[in-house]
Amino acid sequence: MKYIFLLVFPSFLLFACSNSDTKTAASAEDSLKNARISEAANDTAQFTSIQWLDSTAQNLGKINEGQVAEVSWHFKNTGTTPLVIVSVTPSCGCTVADKPEEPIAPGKEGVIKAKFDSKGQGVGIKEKTVTVQTNTKNGMTHQLSFRGEVVQK
Repeated sequence: MKYIFLLVFPSFLLFACSNSDTKTAASAEDSLKNARISEAANDTAQFTSIQWLDSTAQNLGKINEGQVAEVSWHFKNTGTTPLVIVSVTPSCGCTVADKPEEPIAPGKEGVIKAKFDSKGQGVGIKEKTVTVQTNTKNGMTHQLSFRGEVVQK
């Protein structure tokens, strides 16, 4: 029994170490990327401007109870430095938002997407917001919103 333990235990350690090294390397890369994004967002010399191509307040109309509704907001970097979308934060857990991971070059366009899961939300008018943090000159925080009426199937 001791011999089996002595043979199996080192193999387990080797696997555990190699697995954590991969995760550590990925975490280090993510941390470095996040640090660069944070640095760009706080460097006033890197501030830019944004133009929302879609209305920042959208109406989804009627949504069947239990349906997942999608909404998107298109924007353009109207400044002279890369636009960094630092974060997108939905107002509640029923909404998941997605942002561009790479900076948007001057003159280029991007999109922020959100999915609203109406399951368990009850019927009636629902109004939700998505807060966007950027490196823009005239306010680093932008509020996007949508509304819809959840109806019974």
